[in-house]
Amino acid sequence: MRSIGLKLSASACALLLCSTAVVHADPNPMRNAYFGETHLHTMFSLDAYIGDNRQTPDMAYRFAKGEAFDIGGVTKQLKRPLDFAAVTDHSEYIGEMYSTNVEGAPGHDNPDLVTLRSLESLEQKQEWFFKYVLSVNRGAAKPKHPSFFAGPSTVKSAWQIMVEAAEQHNEPGEFTAIVGFEWSGAPGGANLHRNVLFRDANVPAAPISYLDVNTEEELWDWMRIQEAEGMNLLAISHNSNASKGRMFPNTDSSGNPLTLDYARTRQHYEPLIEMMQIKGNSEVHRKFWAADEFSDFENADSIQDNSGRIFHARDFVRGGLKVGLQKEQELGVNPFAYGFVGGTDNHNGLMSDVAEDTFIGGHGPEDGTVERRRTEGVGGWIDGKDLSIGSITGVWAIENTRAAIWDAMRRRETFVTSGPRIKVRMFGGVDLVPTPSDPVAMVEQGYQLGVPMGGELPAAGVAPTFTVYAEKDVDGANLDRIQIIKGWVDLNGDVNETIIDVVWSGDRSINAAGKLAPVGNTVDLTTALFTNDIGAATLIGSWTDPNFDPTEGAFYYARALEIPTPRWTTYDAVRYDLPLLEDVPAVIQERAWGSPIWYQP
Repeated sequence: MRSIGLKLSASACALLLCSTAVVHADPNPMRNAYFGETHLHTMFSLDAYIGDNRQTPDMAYRFAKGEAFDIGGVTKQLKRPLDFAAVTDHSEYIGEMYSTNVEGAPGHDNPDLVTLRSLESLEQKQEWFFKYVLSVNRGAAKPKHPSFFAGPSTVKSAWQIMVEAAEQHNEPGEFTAIVGFEWSGAPGGANLHRNVLFRDANVPAAPISYLDVNTEEELWDWMRIQEAEGMNLLAISHNSNASKGRMFPNTDSSGNPLTLDYARTRQHYEPLIEMMQIKGNSEVHRKFWAADEFSDFENADSIQDNSGRIFHARDFVRGGLKVGLQKEQELGVNPFAYGFVGGTDNHNGLMSDVAEDTFIGGHGPEDGTVERRRTEGVGGWIDGKDLSIGSITGVWAIENTRAAIWDAMRRRETFVTSGPRIKVRMFGGVDLVPTPSDPVAMVEQGYQLGVPMGGELPAAGVAPTFTVYAEKDVDGANLDRIQIIKGWVDLNGDVNETIIDVVWSGDRSINAAGKLAPVGNTVDLTTALFTNDIGAATLIGSWTDPNFDPTEGAFYYARALEIPTPRWTTYDAVRYDLPLLEDVPAVIQERAWGSPIWYQP
């Protein structure tokens, strides 16, 4: 539906769930689904440059819009252009990278930068990365600029290039280019990175970096100053699986107990969290959620081999949501009331390169060959075989513009998928009609009588009903089921959870143990092919909470699963006539997660 001048009624658009962007259409009050990238690095990120990334922000946006590029001798092109994208280069060292990349720039002829431009072997590049990034940004001491930093003017010049690229490629109604950057806090190796995204081109003269402010509280203070000057911005917390227990803390950065002001500030400036990226899935881990039969998904165990990162339950999003309920009971405000988004964190300039069958890694020579992906890895981070392809963000917005996309993120009406363009939608409310069969009616009544995902249910004396809908990727696999995950905290402060299979494909039923039989598996491991002989193209259903207690705070979110398909490692094995790896899954069930709906007593 990319016809010029096409206009759809709200009901027609809801019925079709706007599977493609509607160009030059009137804003749709029932909202369209748009897909995009929120975490991507170009040559202006030092670690990406060391990994042979020579993609500029301009080139990254062109790739997002469908242009083909040669990366490491491989032609890469998205099968479908994105609807929106943000280049989020590390704000640390962008000045140094301006000096490196721009001939005639201050510091360009510095001997250290001459050496940087001439690095050839992987070992040389790894040594450089350790010297100027790992040993500085991930240590206990306050990070600082290297000796070849040529001054604040270079930071402003690099930032101007990023902003101008976004301005050049932003086409309201067709493609949204979002101005953003990454603040890469990593105290003691704990990944506390945040991506900061702006609503428009009203942005500061330069971004803030971990070299400037060393805690998230200071980042929020900087964001508060920008707000006071008329800017609109938000932060996205990164993959919590590498946070060493610090993404959902009991104390602030100074070691003091969390306060009401902390909770309010964090909720205001950080409405979203990255559910999944190339370094794995942060929803849950099988070690802590053994009862969740789908928790063994892109667990990225080898992250624990670096920087003393040992997984804890509170390193994962579902654990963090539970901690948030406890903090809300204690403080009155939930500091971890996060909506869900996702990205790749690719360091090769390839926006949302999330096809399992064409994965080439995301870190240049570190994971750019099949041999390194199978037997080596990304230095300081993860084994190659544990890499995920990353994820993609979906938003429900009235139109494809910066304001509408950003506003959808701000109100948390977002979802994230593990790669396929699955659409998922959920509404909650005490007045919703159960068992919907018509997506038009479901959406209309959802907005009229309930709240969408990302919303908050007010105190009520009766149980809420939740309506859910999922639609397969038009070029992908069928759907297995939609689940609702509920977490709640009782009056004693104890957290609980349950997983409900709400609607599923086929004629299966829940057994005596409360489990739904598997959907089946059509994957041929010798060819890396599957069929859509099982599953369903769309699923729609509802669930009313039978154990609802109006005195207990709770969250509810939807998880939609595909039928089994080959993992990227299987495609690699078949393509290069290699044996399947024995210690990673050969097949996976791709999925989508919708942002939670919270009940507040």
